[in-house]
Amino acid sequence: MTQTLTKDTFREKIFDFEENQDWKFLGERPAIIDFYADWCGPCKMIAPILEEISDEYTGSVDIYKVDTDAEQELAQIFGIQSIPSMLFIPLEEKPQMSVGALPKESISQAIKDVLKVDHP
Repeated sequence: MTQTLTKDTFREKIFDFEENQDWKFLGERPAIIDFYADWCGPCKMIAPILEEISDEYTGSVDIYKVDTDAEQELAQIFGIQSIPSMLFIPLEEKPQMSVGALPKESISQAIKDVLKVDHP
């Protein structure tokens, strides 16, 4: 199940940008963050895909959502200019941003290539 992040839960679970200048991922598992808005058509198209992926990768990959309208500061920090945008966060490497609505196959491939997680 995807989890919605606020600024406070983002700082607690992902990265405390107010305390650290350099990226330091706080999560226990690789993660994907979907930056979306309720009015965004393509965002609505990928929401069920992310729910499926969340179910398939339970315990291996955490899936989060950030509402860019409600959390404008987070969107600004990550330079979100178009949505949907997805941030793929591996455990030991720098995160990578993907812009646009990706099909399930592309998300699964990014989980394998970027997050280094094989399909369960």
